[in-house]
Amino acid sequence: MATTNDLKNGIVLNLDGQLWTVVEFQHVKPGKGGAFVRTKLKNVLSGKVVDKTFNAGLKVETATVDKRSMQYLYRDGTDFVFMDTDTYDQILVSEATLGDGAKYLLENQEANVAVHEGTPLYVELPASVELLIEYTEPGLQGDRSTGGTKPARLETGAEVSVPLFLNVGEKIKVDTRDGSYISRVNS
Repeated sequence: MATTNDLKNGIVLNLDGQLWTVVEFQHVKPGKGGAFVRTKLKNVLSGKVVDKTFNAGLKVETATVDKRSMQYLYRDGTDFVFMDTDTYDQILVSEATLGDGAKYLLENQEANVAVHEGTPLYVELPASVELLIEYTEPGLQGDRSTGGTKPARLETGAEVSVPLFLNVGEKIKVDTRDGSYISRVNS
């Protein structure tokens, strides 16, 4: 348990059985009436963001969320197997929990896994990953100009739009948050 005076960005609260991360907060002391805390909370599981106001000094239940660096090992049916790099414990993360991040995961890749009471809540991938282009239409002479893009399938199966000059076998950097092409990686 903590009070609203202890709130910080990133702290996880347990409100009505649901876990919420504090995205931002502001202590407000109006000239008339009692002080209060205005917060913006993000649901850990659904990602929904809501505004909530608490009276100052109100007790709120905090949740213990353990974020650990883990290594992705392999896919087991619809689950993804991660290993804690310190203890070598393995944990199964469902496809639903991983979400779109599954499109950018390579074996042996590091990621941060947030766990609450033994249940994986979400996986934080690095902001960008380097992946090989597995298939794309060949570029034509004269396609070196700026602007045009074409679809490409990466080694993980993800589909991204890439510039016309890129070919099969080239390595590119992709933003894991929105799946956009960042740059070509020179070997």
